[in-house]
Amino acid sequence: MKTIKNLITSICVLLLLCSNTYAQETETVTLITNASIFDGISEDLVTGQDILIKNNIIEQIGEKIKAPKGAKLIDAAGRVMTPGFIAMHEHLMLQMSAPELLTSDTRYYAYRATETVHTYLMNGYTTTRDVSGNTFGLKKAIDQGHILGPRIYPSGPMISQSGGHSDHRMPSMSSQLVGGIWDPLTRYGDMAVVDGVPEMLKAVRENLRQGASQIKLALGGGTGSYSDPLEVVEFLPEEVKAAVQAAEDFGTYVTVHCYNNQGVKRAIDNGVRCVEHGQLMNEETLQLMKDKDIWLSPQVIVFTFIPKGYTEDQANKHRQAYAGIDNMFTIAKKIGFDNIVFGSDIITDPSMIVRMNEEFKHRSKWFSPVEILRQATSKGGELLAMSGPKNPYPKKLGVIEVGAYADLLLINGNPLEDITILTNATDNIALIMKDGKVYKNIIN
Repeated sequence: MKTIKNLITSICVLLLLCSNTYAQETETVTLITNASIFDGISEDLVTGQDILIKNNIIEQIGEKIKAPKGAKLIDAAGRVMTPGFIAMHEHLMLQMSAPELLTSDTRYYAYRATETVHTYLMNGYTTTRDVSGNTFGLKKAIDQGHILGPRIYPSGPMISQSGGHSDHRMPSMSSQLVGGIWDPLTRYGDMAVVDGVPEMLKAVRENLRQGASQIKLALGGGTGSYSDPLEVVEFLPEEVKAAVQAAEDFGTYVTVHCYNNQGVKRAIDNGVRCVEHGQLMNEETLQLMKDKDIWLSPQVIVFTFIPKGYTEDQANKHRQAYAGIDNMFTIAKKIGFDNIVFGSDIITDPSMIVRMNEEFKHRSKWFSPVEILRQATSKGGELLAMSGPKNPYPKKLGVIEVGAYADLLLINGNPLEDITILTNATDNIALIMKDGKVYKNIIN
């Protein structure tokens, strides 16, 4: 018996030693020297600084940091370092033509999404917030290293009422009142259609069960849906309030798709924390958002073209939304509203996804380079942190500071002087690091 006990003890010690050795062997340390740092917030670059990264966390920032033994060395040679970009209104599962979306199976969706997320990462986006799509499996595959892509904050299916922005049934399809079937986007879990408080609660709780970090509702019409003009208001106050309460019980928040004043006010009155789009809002509504500390998640690039597969009615709504952008941003600047994040909202067009960084250039009509960079980094990080215990990546994102995730870019040129250099990610983003791992390096 004593011999068996000794043998068991020896095995346990050996396993412990092996595990410690493995931990030591897999620990990675990287030192980036001579960087000019935009930390996600400050207007001025901090020059001549080194960044020490241990595994996936920024451990030290300072001058002439001594490289630990075995550290990987990267000389930034004065290049501008920024946090990895954060895209806050994306549809990672929906980057194919409308006919493909309505006729393909889920595995084809997934194969196409692997290409999409790789494109995001190579454009400098180390984090995305997906606001309508069944991205739970995609997120898991990225987190486990099976495919390359950014971090994903999934909303799961966007939730709307019957006849709302998530309802993509064709006129030829039978009514649900007589047992009609749902469209593929609903059946595959990229959209959800509910009516009444009980169905709303079930939908929100199902999204949270699957791993949603925040909840997305549609409270107004959309350019891509068939039966709802942009001016309509969707969901009754009690339905919105139920969704917010269910989300808050899990420690997270609700964001809403809406363009118009009445819908945004209904959202705010019932506890919503973020508005997507908002182009038809007036000064009174934007001032209310500022007073209530509500976030705005707008986009420009998606409204500069008509998405493939749109009918003429959808195209007219799209033009209407584009026409409201200037007024919205002009008012925001006038009243000092800056709870604004960055995103593209590009759908059904992979050829536009590769051009997503043109959003930086489009925003320069209203915002300075540092304002745009904040929107694409630290502002996004602030909003993501509002997911609370549902936050899948709980350390800081969108900033360069000790203790934050090591999501870093090195830029050829200075985007604080010329934001348009970011439109050419291939040549001008020299290094892409996500979670302490280098995915692109053209410095040498």
